[in-house]
Amino acid sequence: MTTADIIRRKATAPRPQASEGTPGADRAFRLGLGKAARDALKIQLDVEKLSIDRRSAAELVELVPDFALIAVLDGPAQDMGAMVLSQAIVAGFIEAQTIGRVRGQDLLPRKPTRTDGAMVTVVINAALTILEQALSDNADIVWAGGFRCASFLDDPRPLPVVLEDAPLRLLTAEVSLAGGLRKGKIYLALPAEGRLPLPTAENAEQADDAGLAFGAALQERVDGASVQLDAVLARLSLPMADVLGMAAGMIVPLQDAALDGISLEGGDGCSVALGKLGQNRGMRALRLEDSQAKPMPKAARAGRVLAVRYSTEPALGAAEPSRRPPVEAGIEGDAGIFIGRLDAFVPQGQGAALSARAPAVAEDVGNYNVRGTGTN
Repeated sequence: MTTADIIRRKATAPRPQASEGTPGADRAFRLGLGKAARDALKIQLDVEKLSIDRRSAAELVELVPDFALIAVLDGPAQDMGAMVLSQAIVAGFIEAQTIGRVRGQDLLPRKPTRTDGAMVTVVINAALTILEQALSDNADIVWAGGFRCASFLDDPRPLPVVLEDAPLRLLTAEVSLAGGLRKGKIYLALPAEGRLPLPTAENAEQADDAGLAFGAALQERVDGASVQLDAVLARLSLPMADVLGMAAGMIVPLQDAALDGISLEGGDGCSVALGKLGQNRGMRALRLEDSQAKPMPKAARAGRVLAVRYSTEPALGAAEPSRRPPVEAGIEGDAGIFIGRLDAFVPQGQGAALSARAPAVAEDVGNYNVRGTGTN
């Protein structure tokens, strides 16, 4: 074999990815911290400096700052790790969750509590999850993947016992919050000898197949789920005085109702389609129309829309009718205005709507669904 062949062979040989966290774990940890703070707390977190080296658990104890929060991490094959957050960083995380911003005021020296730990857990787990996802095809996932927050320590001295005094890979990040209002350090200590398998092309294909199978199963379950739709003829906004004075036999004008403008709505009250009311094989039916061609129906303007009682005999236990001057029972609505005879009314949380469902009873008082029969 000639010298040229040897050089060519060395140049084309595959090179293993870095196992000390550079650049895989380095970039992934930066990304995880920044994205976790942005998504979970809505604040800016900048990693000003990051270093990776090997330390023992005893050396880690000496590095823990005063009044720092020590989170114990549970990993693959019962491996244990730790994340240490300095007091300023913990205070910034808690301020973002409680008052919505980082204040940057001087801190009183105090030990972190279990409540502090519970509030910071969401950021810790989010950062570890993003770290693992970013290393899905990198060799560093062997030692950096699969860890989540399990508990907290009040004192750093038990760390060598918890971590079994095994060699550690220590990532030290110097971070600033909200443009420098809070500055401190975050330590991530994980066992140097990882437990997860190296990523291979075969593992990637298996993960893709599993993802496709899960997506297909999820789509099948979603497609088979039942959805309740309401065909709404009109939606009204009524004064509370009229609602409280409702009684069976009163007349409700539906000023914007139209048989060719029925709104098909979901359980959240959002209109998903428009249709025209008709019949099919002796049953009432809707012919769906292009919702782009017609505007979605809106609630009628608030006003006193209750008219006189439909019948001359008052209903048993009915409330007094509207105090406005009564209108004759034989009144005819304007062209295109529907008149609904009130058979019953029930509370409903999404505004007043006319529908054909059977009357029901509920207790909350606010907006009401008006349910009855309609004539033109």
